[in-house]
Amino acid sequence: MLADGGDCLSDLGALREQQALFGDVASDATAHRLIRQIAELPDGLERLRAARAEARSRAIRRGVRPREWRIDLDATLVDAHSEKEGAAATFKHGFGFHPMLAYLDGTGDALAGRLRPGNANANTAADQITVLADALEQLPRRIAAREPVLLRADSAGATHELLEFCHDGNIRFSVGLPLTETVRAAILALPETAWQTALTQDGQPRDHDGAQVAELTGLLDLSAWPAGSRVLVRREQPHPGAQFSFTDHDGRRFQAILTDQPDGDIAYLEAAHRGHARVEDRIRAAKDTGLENLPFSDFALNEVWLELVLLAQDLTAWAQRLLLAGELVGAEPKRLRHRLLHTAARLTLHARHAILHLPARWPWAAALATAFSRPDALAAASR
Repeated sequence: MLADGGDCLSDLGALREQQALFGDVASDATAHRLIRQIAELPDGLERLRAARAEARSRAIRRGVRPREWRIDLDATLVDAHSEKEGAAATFKHGFGFHPMLAYLDGTGDALAGRLRPGNANANTAADQITVLADALEQLPRRIAAREPVLLRADSAGATHELLEFCHDGNIRFSVGLPLTETVRAAILALPETAWQTALTQDGQPRDHDGAQVAELTGLLDLSAWPAGSRVLVRREQPHPGAQFSFTDHDGRRFQAILTDQPDGDIAYLEAAHRGHARVEDRIRAAKDTGLENLPFSDFALNEVWLELVLLAQDLTAWAQRLLLAGELVGAEPKRLRHRLLHTAARLTLHARHAILHLPARWPWAAALATAFSRPDALAAASR
């Protein structure tokens, strides 16, 4: 129901009224009791997360794995339109919650999330460490132990506790660094020869906006940060109409990155860090998959709801990468529903078999028919 765009328990009715397609669907009251039971069990959420980790391991074995293991950490605001336990005023003068989330770049896996009051800070290291630890628990142990894992975050991730946690756990990091006066002075002290052309996400020279990157490590005292820390900086021409800030200089905008990656190609490292922006797409998809509305008054029940939202995102992401091809693999939930999930069709029963008749002229009928045939092929290949 959440994957299909529902945002409250009463939306189960859309599935319940189609028994031939979905079978028996729990009543709203039964679903509510189940969520409450999970919330009241001492290890209810942990058991649900363990089940998600097992399902993720199976999806990875089927082929849902990124080229590189990059975990993106970010927080987002969720408004509450009525009094709910744990809701509080937010820094944007709203009222609601401020959950912390972690996603796996390249696959869209929703690794972890923690519900927090609206007045929780984005740079609370204890919350960041908790969510990152939860995210690592979602990866098969052989991956976390043998393959390099990179944490990416914006400047809220530049906390000593979080980065020390990464360093101690052999997790590489790449986080935004606030432009303090010291950092700004180091940038302005760089000679022109220190700058090189930045790269696009495809690895091509980024010439259209004059973006360039340089390294500041030798000009800053980084002794307070984990061993091996480096600072990279990007400068670029702001897009037309952009507002300048006091950290901008000579018509250019600057952004700094703190990382411990040893790669000597700073343009590649900077481009890889900018890929963190894709987490905004995943958060937007989460809000379109039930996160926009936390439906319960009890905080504990909304914690379970958040975990179910992440589960629904996982199911959608795995279906896209295992069953679909082309642009549908990266389609946002709204487009996926319009083109596939809400396709008009006719279901008939014959000789104890259910036959789904798709409209031949529907542009994505072939993609949907192929998607139905792929689970059997995947199961056969894994035997």
